[in-house]
This record gives sequence, C-alpha cells and structure tokens, in this order.
Amino acid sequence: MLMAKKKSTYGYSQRKVNIREIRQRFLIVCEGEETEPNYFRNFRVPKLVIEVKGLGLNPSRLVDEAKKYRDKEDYDQIWCVFDRDSWSEKDFCFAIENAHKEGFRIAYSNESFELWYILHFEFLNTAVSRSEYSQKLSRLLGHKYLKNSDLIYDELLSK
Repeated sequence: MLMAKKKSTYGYSQRKVNIREIRQRFLIVCEGEETEPNYFRNFRVPKLVIEVKGLGLNPSRLVDEAKKYRDKEDYDQIWCVFDRDSWSEKDFCFAIENAHKEGFRIAYSNESFELWYILHFEFLNTAVSRSEYSQKLSRLLGHKYLKNSDLIYDELLSK
C-alpha cells in the first residue's frame, strides 16, 4: 500500500491518504503442458494475480478453452501462448484471428518456447534450428538444459 500526502490549497501537506495499487488478474493458457507453465508459474507475483493452465492443445483449441475459462471467472487479461511449430497455417492464423476477436493477447514462438529462453541471453537474427536449442541453452546456463524444469525461471533470472 502506498501512502500519499494530500496537498492543501496553500501548497503544504495536511494529512496522509491511503492509496491502493490496482492489481490486475491474468490468465495464461499455454499449448505446452509443462515447459511454458513452469516458466510462468514462477513469476514473482501472488498466485491470485496469475493463473496458468498448460493444456496441451493446438492453437485453435487453446483459444476455445481460454473462452471457457473467461466465462467461468473474471480476468483483466487473457494470454494464449503457443508455438508456431508444426501446426497448419490455417489453424495458426485462425487462432490468432479468433483470439483478437475475443480480446485475448497472443504470445507465440517460432519454433519453440526454448527460443524465448535463449533470447534472455542474446539477440538472434539468424535461424537457429529447434534441434540446436538444447545445446545452446546448456552452454548458456552452464549445465545440461532440462526440458520442463521447475527451476528454469529462477535460473534465467539469476543469469
């Protein structure tokens, strides 16, 4: 809670007034069942602020499920997180279009979420194949990268 002083018409402070920070509530629905949720669940915010669901669905079905969650509870922002990877162009584009119509936000990686981890360390403007991500992450982390690690957020934060 922040404290602010109320100014009088004479320019000096009369008394303190309590001001609350406005806290938004986020829902993050993820294509992956473990990798993405493990990252987002470790954000240093109260669990009441961010709810994370790892659904294991294609992009279009992910957006459909996000609608169902929205209908059950009130969220200030809903994010749909998925990979571009092997989904059809039609499904991928439909998911983005549908999410925008619903007021959802989209975060997608091309090719996989591990690219996001690499971008914590360095800017990439060249193609790095998906098969190289684990090797590259192992080198950047200083130990073997373990997919679906519960500790990845803290490891990235410490680097």
